Amino acid sequence: MKPGIIGRKVGMTRILGERGLVESVTVIKAGPCVVLQVKTHDVDGYDAVQLGFEDCKPHRSTVPMIGHAAKAGVGPKRAIREIRLDAPAELQAGDVVTVEQFTEAEVGHVDVTGTTKGCGFAGVMKRHGFGGKEASHGVERKHRSGGSIGGHANTGTGRGIKKGKKMAGQMGHVRSTMSSLRLIKVDATNDLLLVRGSVPGPAGSLVMIRQAMKKG
Repeated sequence: MKPGIIGRKVGMTRILGERGLVESVTVIKAGPCVVLQVKTHDVDGYDAVQLGFEDCKPHRSTVPMIGHAAKAGVGPKRAIREIRLDAPAELQAGDVVTVEQFTEAEVGHVDVTGTTKGCGFAGVMKRHGFGGKEASHGVERKHRSGGSIGGHANTGTGRGIKKGKKMAGQMGHVRSTMSSLRLIKVDATNDLLLVRGSVPGPAGSLVMIRQAMKKG
């Protein structure tokens, strides 16, 4: 099983690297996570491990989820994520997964998935980086507008605006994955992972950390 765990983003800081250079890192409070269910190819059609993170009060959960967690001998969990596997898992329901499965030498790089910060309704300049119109005399209250949106049907056929047209709208609050971030340090005593670079989402948000698919 490739290492994978659920955690919360604590924030960013900087540390002194091996070569004496300052590196910006993101601190993630990861685990411990409890294995709630182990799915197999014979029963479920695929191999996977279902992890639960952080205890929550029963009145903040549902009766089906309370019963599902009780099968593993634990209480209801606040966050539940599933990790698909290429082979049957060696874990069993009720086992605890910690950051000790991550080692800098063996893992090296990780993929971190989270939800980006929501910016609300944004215009085309902020959302897509448009340059805007001229700021000289003659442009009346149109400096930050998107311009024409339907000319020649967006260089296609038909009259409708094509899907994917860059316009103003909701910005942020989407699922995003930062790939191949270098794992700087693993603090098993405090359940911390130090990852080089930025991670999606604000401080305190849930993230999923897995071994990198492209590196390591």
